[in-house]
Amino acid sequence: MNKQEAADKLINMFGNMNIIGVLHSILVETSKYIIIILFAIYAWHCFTVFIGGDREREERVYKRQQKIMFGIHFIAALVLFLNSIDIKILIYYVCQLVLLIFMCKAYPYVYKGMSKLILNNMMMLLCIGFIMIERLGGNDIIRQMIFVAAIGFISLFIPLLIEKFPYFDKFGVFYAIIGIVLLSLVFIIGKEKNGSRNWIIIGSFALQPSEFVKIIFVFFAAAMLARVRNFADVVKVSIPAAIHVLILIAEKDLGGALIFYITYIVILYAATRKEGYILLGAGALAAGAAAAYKLFYHVRVRVAAWKDPWSDVANKGYQVTQSLFAIGTGGWFGMGLCEGTPQKIPVSKTDFIFSAICEEMGVFFGLCIILVEISCFVMFINISLKINSRFYKLTALGLSVEYMFQTFLTIGGVTKFIPSTGVTLPLVSYGGSSVTSTMILFAIIQGLYVKNSGRGEIGETDGKRQRRSRRNED
Repeated sequence: MNKQEAADKLINMFGNMNIIGVLHSILVETSKYIIIILFAIYAWHCFTVFIGGDREREERVYKRQQKIMFGIHFIAALVLFLNSIDIKILIYYVCQLVLLIFMCKAYPYVYKGMSKLILNNMMMLLCIGFIMIERLGGNDIIRQMIFVAAIGFISLFIPLLIEKFPYFDKFGVFYAIIGIVLLSLVFIIGKEKNGSRNWIIIGSFALQPSEFVKIIFVFFAAAMLARVRNFADVVKVSIPAAIHVLILIAEKDLGGALIFYITYIVILYAATRKEGYILLGAGALAAGAAAAYKLFYHVRVRVAAWKDPWSDVANKGYQVTQSLFAIGTGGWFGMGLCEGTPQKIPVSKTDFIFSAICEEMGVFFGLCIILVEISCFVMFINISLKINSRFYKLTALGLSVEYMFQTFLTIGGVTKFIPSTGVTLPLVSYGGSSVTSTMILFAIIQGLYVKNSGRGEIGETDGKRQRRSRRNED
C-alpha cells in the first residue's frame, strides 16, 4: 500500500480535513529527530554504563536502554502504520513486542550473571532490523520474526549445554570434518544466488551452510590451536583450515572466505603469540587477493565498481552508486521513515540494508549503529580476556572477530570504503541463516562468560568484584 492510498483512507475515516494532513506531516518529520536523539542516548550509555563502578546505576542504565528501545520501536511502528493504515503493521508490532519482552525476562533468568549490555544491544539491533525489513515491504518480516522467535527459544538451552557438556575442546578433528562436509554440500545440492554457489534451496526455504560453519570453524580452530606446541602442529591445523577457505573460494563466496581466513589468523596469533604468523598471513592474503582478481570475473567487476562506480552507473557501478545516492540523500538526519526510496537500492534488505537505514533514518543514526556494534565487540573481547580456559578464551576471541569483521565488510562495502563482498549486517539484515547464526554466536559468548567468568559484570574490575564479594559475606 502506498502513501496516497493511506491518505485516501484517512480522508474516508476523518473527512477531508487539512488538520489531519498537517498532523501526519508533523509526526513523520518530528519522529526521525526523536528516534535519532533516543538512539544517540542509547549508544552513549553503551560506553558510559560502567563509569564509577556503581552497580545500582548500571542496573538503572540497562533499564533505561530497554525503555529507549521500546520507545523507538513504538514510534517507528506508529509511523509505518500511519503511512499504510494497514492492520498487519499493528499485528507485527504486537508480535515483535511480545518477543522482545520475552527476551528481556527469560534471558537474565537463564543466563545468571550475564552481560545485560550485550543482551540490550542484541535486542536493539534486532529491533532496527524488524523496522527496516517491515518498511521495505513484502512477507519477509514474517519469516524474520519466526526465525528470531525460534532461535531465541533454542538459545535458552545453550548455557545448560555448555555447563553439562564440558568436552567441547575434545572434538577438534570432528569439527573440521563436519565443517568441510557442510560446506561441500553446495556442490551437490546447492544453487547459485547473487553470483555465489553457497545456498541450499528447497522450495521456498533457503539455507546458507557457511553461516553455521562459521561457528563450527571457530570451535575447530580453538580446540586444535589450544594444544599447539611447535610449527608442525600449526601446519597440521592450518591444512583443514585452508580447505575450509578454498571451498568457499570455489563457491565464489569470497566474503565468507575472507571472514574465515582473518578469524583463523587472529586465533593462531593469540594461541602462539608469534608475529611471524601475522606477516605470513598478510602475505598469503595479498597473494590470494591478486589470484582471485585474475580468476573471478565478478571480483574484477566489484573492484572496478569500487574504484570508479561513476564510469558505468547503469551496470557495474549500479549497486554502489545507488547506495551512495541513498546515503547522500538521507544526509545527517534522514528523509524520515517511509519518505525515501530505499527499494531502489539492490538487495536493500540484506547486503545493503545499512544504506537504506541511512537514507531514511540518517547518517547520524547509522553512526550510532556502528557504535553499538563496536560496543558489542569490546564486550566480547573483554569476556574473552576474563575467561580462564584456553579453549574457551580462543573460542570467544574467534567469535568476536567473526562478528566485527563481518560488520566491517558490510558497512565498508556499502560506503565504498572497500569493494563490496556480499555479506549481511549481523542481526539487522534479512536472512534466516544470518540472524540464526549471529544469535547463536551471542548466546555462546554469554554462556561462556556465565560459566567461566564468575557472576560479576565484565565492567567490574577484579578488585571491585572481590570487595563486593566480601561485603556480601559480611
